[in-house]
Amino acid sequence: MRILLVEDDHPLANTMLDMLRDDQNTVDWLDDGLQALNALSNEQFDLVILDLTLPRVDGLDIVRRVRQQGVQTPVIILTARTELGEKLQGLDSGADDYLTKPFAMAELKARIRAVTRRGATTSHNGLVIGRLMLDTDASQLTVDGEQFSLPRSEFQILHYLMRHPDQVATRRRLEDQLYGWEHGVESNALEVHVHHLRRRVGKATIRTVRGVGYLLDSQAAASGAQE
Repeated sequence: MRILLVEDDHPLANTMLDMLRDDQNTVDWLDDGLQALNALSNEQFDLVILDLTLPRVDGLDIVRRVRQQGVQTPVIILTARTELGEKLQGLDSGADDYLTKPFAMAELKARIRAVTRRGATTSHNGLVIGRLMLDTDASQLTVDGEQFSLPRSEFQILHYLMRHPDQVATRRRLEDQLYGWEHGVESNALEVHVHHLRRRVGKATIRTVRGVGYLLDSQAAASGAQE
């Protein structure tokens, strides 16, 4: 997943960055509320982890404004504010979950799994499309009973495509999933990763939409078609 972390406590943010990236996520970090609002208004993320007390724009105001704009990205609020009224205010503003500092990283991981699986086709262990089962905790793909441990880049691409079956994913969207705001992306890197995935899931399962990007064909994923 591509996650936007908005947290102005730098030591905490660095700890969270390490944990989230260890779990195969692409994470972009901001410590300023106005920058976060602009990023959410102009880019696509799979999840936002949002502190409330931020410079320039408060976290609650960020949630309200992006929801008014129609942005439906799941939001988990992190805050040192413990009052019940503020928790309810955050949820009423459009946040999906609320975690009070200090918190255990294991609990944050559990909240992330719960929030991001809502509305997706899931099993107990992960995403399921036809013959494909992606264990999102272990980064492991099972195809017709055969298991593959996926490298980070292949996992990121397949995770996104399986969360959006039969929908075209643009090259830009998939490259954002892989790299976020990092630089130095090789021009043919995405094609190489898709080629390796097709060897595991079948060429027909991941279709090229010429000039646009890629699409995971749920019928081909179910039937096992190779061409």
